[in-house]
Amino acid sequence: MAYAQIAGLPAYIGLFAGAIPPIAAALFASSPFLQTGPGALTSLMTFGALAGHAAPFSPEWVRLAALLALIVGVVRFALGITRLGGVAYLMSQPVLTGFTTAAAILIAASQLPRVLGAEPSDAGVLREAFDALIAPNDWSPIAILLGTLTLVMMLGGKMLSSWFPGVLIAVIFGVIYSDISGYTGETVGSLPGDFISLNLDFEWGAVGGLLIPGMVIAVVGFAEPASIARTYAAIDRTPWSADREMLGQGVANLASAFSGAFPVGGSFSRSSLNRFAGAKTAWSGAITGLAVLATLPLSPLLEKLPRAVLAAIVLGSVVKLIRLDLLIKLSGQSVMQALVAIGTAVATMLASPHVERGLLVGIALSIAAHLYREMQIVYRTKVTGDDNNVLRIEPRGVVWFGSTPNLERTLAQTLAENPQVTELVLDVAGVGRIDYTGAVAFQRLIDDAEAAGLEVRIEHMSKNAHRALGVLMDGTHGVEPVPKAHANPLMTKAKKIFEKKEGDFPSRRS
Repeated sequence: MAYAQIAGLPAYIGLFAGAIPPIAAALFASSPFLQTGPGALTSLMTFGALAGHAAPFSPEWVRLAALLALIVGVVRFALGITRLGGVAYLMSQPVLTGFTTAAAILIAASQLPRVLGAEPSDAGVLREAFDALIAPNDWSPIAILLGTLTLVMMLGGKMLSSWFPGVLIAVIFGVIYSDISGYTGETVGSLPGDFISLNLDFEWGAVGGLLIPGMVIAVVGFAEPASIARTYAAIDRTPWSADREMLGQGVANLASAFSGAFPVGGSFSRSSLNRFAGAKTAWSGAITGLAVLATLPLSPLLEKLPRAVLAAIVLGSVVKLIRLDLLIKLSGQSVMQALVAIGTAVATMLASPHVERGLLVGIALSIAAHLYREMQIVYRTKVTGDDNNVLRIEPRGVVWFGSTPNLERTLAQTLAENPQVTELVLDVAGVGRIDYTGAVAFQRLIDDAEAAGLEVRIEHMSKNAHRALGVLMDGTHGVEPVPKAHANPLMTKAKKIFEKKEGDFPSRRS
């Protein structure tokens, strides 16, 4: 119910999302521990995807949320059935760290006014939290007390025992207190208590506007359940399939859509508890779904639950996702990757509520950082020999089409500064990889050097460099012919074609 509030949906929709989807996921799930259902990150992304399309908590918003779940389900099902579950690994860890941290801050900020008992405005999540903090006259002491007690039961209870049902106790206490005291603050409100019915009422006209956000949620939202399942599979030394898990999560979201709910995913906290409780098969998730389904008629008992309690539950759940320590650690390891993570976090918060745009910015920053690093090939130059007539060039890095112009400029500049040079030595010991364009650039560089009267020699070729350069320069400049085991078949075939005489080629007619 708390996560449904984050998504801008009535609380009872959260119960729908926690009932049928985990049952459907169990049919295909690969992990025996993964608990499928509403999650903080997916709920926030749902709110961002729907923002601007309708008013939160309205019937149209509910229908759009179900359509978004349908899109997420179709995308994940397609990725799973085509064995592309590994697509979730394409996002770098700095991007995920920055995005998750920013999203958790936004979620916490969205719940802060309710914990304080202040009336939220429509000025944006961060502005609402700031306005609530600087207006103590608007605070409700009772709401703050209820929120604080909830956090103490959630976080403090875990110190006593992992089995301590802090959330359950907090909810029961909140309902009883609200009923006895006649609590006048904001409560959950109407809960119909109906069983789930088949939903086919989708806003088909909004498919175009929700397609990209749905695809982003499908991929990004899968990162968390994939991480959960992969972690526990490694600990228990059991097999795990990303494709099967993607398929299961796709079916779960299709079930959520036809239940009239919203996008779902895996939960770290619920999955951890499930494993601790001794789950052995994927059907443990189905049992959870059946339990929620069975208690739906009792949901009206929660109508008097203070919203401050729900908000505190969300705060206690997302606080562990704010990983400033990882950002600091990343800064000590790689400034470039730290900038990617921080840039992603800042972009995500600035793009709120459309947090998926911040993620796209992070992916762009990650690609730009990779290209920048690949471009930074270093060329060390030395002039040696009795008469300073030997020029040694030692490339360090990856020689590819983006970095080869620097190689040619370095040679031209060094030769211009040392006209006495008669011999060129290319020491490629520090070259990690050479693509075909880089190999052709080396060949052109050698041809130009020889045309200028220089003797050329290549030294310290690695296996990779031998494969790239050997085909073009077999038996010349100290390069041994490429062994068959190391030869690049495509380049070997190309070399044979280039060596054909013009008359050897068949006519167009034949």
